[in-house]
Amino acid sequence: MRRERIPPALRRHVIARAQMACEYCLLHQDDSLTRHNVDHIIARKHRGLTELENLALACADCNLSKGSDIATLDPNTGQLVRLFDPRRDTWTDHFILVMARIEGKTALGRATAALLQLNEPTRIQYRALLQSLGRYPRNEPS
Repeated sequence: MRRERIPPALRRHVIARAQMACEYCLLHQDDSLTRHNVDHIIARKHRGLTELENLALACADCNLSKGSDIATLDPNTGQLVRLFDPRRDTWTDHFILVMARIEGKTALGRATAALLQLNEPTRIQYRALLQSLGRYPRNEPS
């Protein structure tokens, strides 16, 4: 399948809506070594459309870990659950920030945190450094 180009105006809108932060791990674009990606929440191969309500801003780590996945297993129960959807779900309903760890509060949050490898040691260390510099939230976003 040929990769569809996201129109520049739509890309700018997604970035502005996310306030330049990854909608999964909250990393700001200014603190990333690579450019954040505009991600299809439901991948095109699953018939996801290139429209505002199906797009999210994702850092390279989250985007690469998510790939085209739309569901995964809850590590606690082994049940299949859909992934966190920044358009349908509220971050604080599914995740809690404990120091620099992003922990899932629900099956959806746990499954998403595991699949996106949100608590891989180097990611936690980097978030802790950013917190010490006042560049990453110490509490959940409002």
